[in-house]
Amino acid sequence: MFGLTVTFREAWALVHGMVFGFGFLLSFAGALALLYTLRGDLLTTDGARSHVRWLLLATVALAVLSSLAVISGTYITYPWYRAAPPEGATDLAAYPRSFLKADPNLKAWHSFGMEWKEHVAWFAPWISTVVAAIVWRYGVYIGRDRRLRRALIVLLFVAFFAAATAGMLGALVTKTAPLM
Repeated sequence: MFGLTVTFREAWALVHGMVFGFGFLLSFAGALALLYTLRGDLLTTDGARSHVRWLLLATVALAVLSSLAVISGTYITYPWYRAAPPEGATDLAAYPRSFLKADPNLKAWHSFGMEWKEHVAWFAPWISTVVAAIVWRYGVYIGRDRRLRRALIVLLFVAFFAAATAGMLGALVTKTAPLM
């Protein structure tokens, strides 16, 4: 209808970024809202239990989706990015890392952008898993302990900023040197 074609690699890049990444953002927003409103002065005991069940679901989804995004990026899309071109190849468009490194004006997209992206991204699932484990372990007690709740909110934001940094750098690198 629109003449839109998507390659297998582009489809995986979309799943990696748009499905898992968007799911992460949605879970982050839900977990943050639930955590912020999990306060003893706002909820009854039954309400707090229900709230914690939803919070646990949101934080587990956050941990799972961020893990899927990082694992699919590291083990599926990243090997395509770093594939070496055949000897004597002059058209490097199908080899993003080589394409970026060959142009002095684009070299920083690899040396800074991808190097940072591939390392900082791993913080999101690690921290998200820690938050989910704490929610699972302490449950309704989180609503009574203001310092613990604030610490979890800070951890959520650290996971979000790690994922946002990786996502932004990934989108910019992919815009400069797309996977074909």
